[in-house]
Amino acid sequence: MSLIDNEPHSATVRAEVQCDVLVLGRPEFARCLPENSSLSYAIMRGLVARLRAADRQIESLALLDVYGRVARALLDMSEEGAEYKLIRNKVSRQDLAKVVGASREMVSRVMKDLEERGFIQTQENGSVHIMERLAHR
Repeated sequence: MSLIDNEPHSATVRAEVQCDVLVLGRPEFARCLPENSSLSYAIMRGLVARLRAADRQIESLALLDVYGRVARALLDMSEEGAEYKLIRNKVSRQDLAKVVGASREMVSRVMKDLEERGFIQTQENGSVHIMERLAHR
């Protein structure tokens, strides 16, 4: 994936037995692509972005508690604002529960706690302001 999006490697591989390894650098990889490599790269960057998002989701489900999963999901849904991150569209507790793998009741408790502690502000129109202190935790 790093050949395509210039991001850090998402995994490390270790051989169990001695083996030969082929290293393919970016220039060599580019030469393997068809003539219209800009289109190929655009498609691959989209696929890599989706794969990295899936990796983060799997990591969240495996390693974070419900609070952490809700916070990460809110941050992933948000856009950058001047003083805070913003989720413009209303997100139901049920939909959020499906994303984080928890019950709607638990997500409601977490959201209430995040709001009481000043990490988020839920607006009347359903949008959510994510305060900077949650974004930097």
